[in-house]
Amino acid sequence: MALEMFRKEETLAMRKKLIGQSCRLFYSDDPVKIVRARGQYLYDENGKRYLDCISNVQHVGHCHPSITQAATTQMELLNANSRFLHDNIVQYADRLAATLPDKLRVFYFVNSGSEANDLALRLAHQYTQHEDVIVLDHAYHGHLTSLIDISPYKFQKLTGQKEWVHVAPIPDTYRGIFREDHPNPAQAYADTVKDVIDKVHQKGRKVSAFFSESLPSVGGQILLPKGYSTKVAEYVRSAGGVFVADEVQTGFGRVGSHFWAFQLQGDDFSPDIVTMGKPMGNGHPLSCVATTAEIAGAFTANGVEYFNTFGGNPVSCAIGLAVLDVIEKEDLRGNSSRVGGHLLDRLRQLQTKHPIIGDVRGVGLFVGLEMVTDKEQRTPATDAAAQVVRRLKEEYICVSTDGPWENIVKFKPPMCFSMEDADLVFIGIRLLDRENIYHTCHISILSNVFCQVSH
Repeated sequence: MALEMFRKEETLAMRKKLIGQSCRLFYSDDPVKIVRARGQYLYDENGKRYLDCISNVQHVGHCHPSITQAATTQMELLNANSRFLHDNIVQYADRLAATLPDKLRVFYFVNSGSEANDLALRLAHQYTQHEDVIVLDHAYHGHLTSLIDISPYKFQKLTGQKEWVHVAPIPDTYRGIFREDHPNPAQAYADTVKDVIDKVHQKGRKVSAFFSESLPSVGGQILLPKGYSTKVAEYVRSAGGVFVADEVQTGFGRVGSHFWAFQLQGDDFSPDIVTMGKPMGNGHPLSCVATTAEIAGAFTANGVEYFNTFGGNPVSCAIGLAVLDVIEKEDLRGNSSRVGGHLLDRLRQLQTKHPIIGDVRGVGLFVGLEMVTDKEQRTPATDAAAQVVRRLKEEYICVSTDGPWENIVKFKPPMCFSMEDADLVFIGIRLLDRENIYHTCHISILSNVFCQVSH
């Protein structure tokens, strides 16, 4: 029996009444009501098609038939507590192990990226018997209390920084303390982590873990300089801590050339703990922590059983296996490299024409376009970025912004994104050029007046 379909206005009114207002909608001034999706496309209640450049969760595409079939088949057969013996969980763990460095061979399945990062924090504390954690500025690792504590993006707006949390500069070579003209930004930024470790020791404290997204996303679609993680891991391990790579946003081939974004740092680098989530189940709640036998052994040795009722259940693992199959059969890593490279080329063409586009960066289908009011000062153009998002929506292209100043238009679409889709984004942004939006926004921002552009 089909559910009743409300008019958009009714749905919005009910949401405002029934759903917490801190749970914000995309395009909150004029939300898009989505009723179905397929691949990289969303459809509203009137049948209008939107190009989805936002949904990195629907990794292999919305409503992929292989994923829905795997879910339906297993759900009709069995879905049970993961403490019953079943093939799916071990088969899935074995497939994941084949993508990771040899030392990462023990898996804990959970239900969300936040849950995975919370468990990683517990593993690090138990293994090292230390408390303190080092994170990058503007990092976000999840919405649980334990993770808000290690997420500057959140705690700076709430209760502030805990004594056991320490913040290192984000390795941003565009607007950070060491930029693209520095002879060795990887070493320079890694040394800032060493400085933080020294200060921790001066306080008589000890480091448990260094947490970092392999490519900081909320921090602004940042590409870590190659060699940074290797050097940081050396410093952290020398201090008795472990290196945790948060792959919740970037794992499963999004970068194209590699299955995991941390692998961009070089073949000789391996984290001690890897967390994964969002794309793992293509929209189904599925996440995981991978670690070493030594760290897992210390966690077991505390004598307290760990179990997760839903984590690693047969349906979730069947879906996870199907996602891996689709990535491989449809060459989605190769597609990410080809299409992502094409999108970067197109955006860089625009950058040469418009001073308000300060930087275009990315790898695979992880791309950011940073907007500035002044290319020399690199002043964030927050209002202009918001205006681009609104106007692209009118062209039926969904994008969003990120970064400390929300001035980076980000592209993290489903991995089936095509060359034609990348060209559509380019054409959509060029339409803004015809309206002179970049010049208009540039002048308006400089005069501190909100950018208004007639449709």
